[in-house]
Amino acid sequence: MNLSKIFKNAFLVIVFGLIVTACATKKSVKTTTESSSTTTTTKAAETQKADPIEKLDALMQGDVYIGSDTVGELASGVPDRVFFATNETILTTASRETLRKQAAWLRQNSNVTVVVEGHADERGTREYNLALGERRANAAKDYLMTYGVSSDRIKVLSYGKERPVDSGSNPLSWSKNRRSVTVKAN
Repeated sequence: MNLSKIFKNAFLVIVFGLIVTACATKKSVKTTTESSSTTTTTKAAETQKADPIEKLDALMQGDVYIGSDTVGELASGVPDRVFFATNETILTTASRETLRKQAAWLRQNSNVTVVVEGHADERGTREYNLALGERRANAAKDYLMTYGVSSDRIKVLSYGKERPVDSGSNPLSWSKNRRSVTVKAN
């Protein structure tokens, strides 16, 4: 009885392994066209557009947006927003670099006050996303303050999921919406 159980489990493991292997194998499709007496073989990958997954990988690092199509400028050469991972308020290396540029510009323009807006993607409750947006905005504010910008010049406002920059419902859209945006207040 135990021996049959062992064989049954081993069989299931082998079948599962074959299924996983088959699903993970990238197949190359070849097409053959015959005209007159010539045969031409081409790879499907050469004739088709780039894989959507590859496009997504080019715009995201992990689940953080690294593209620039939604990024505006606080000032010439100073991006206005930073992006976050899902449910996170930790600043990425790129976010810290952007905030250092913002801080340098704000130190040079001491009469300017700003509002740091916190945003979240559409997933989660309204209340959760408002709180998350506020934590993200405060993370950006705190970083600006460490680089010499007075807290009196920075206000924090959370929009949560109420003002998406991309209304799509997919990972790329969500990553664009998880952000904090620094806006001139005066």
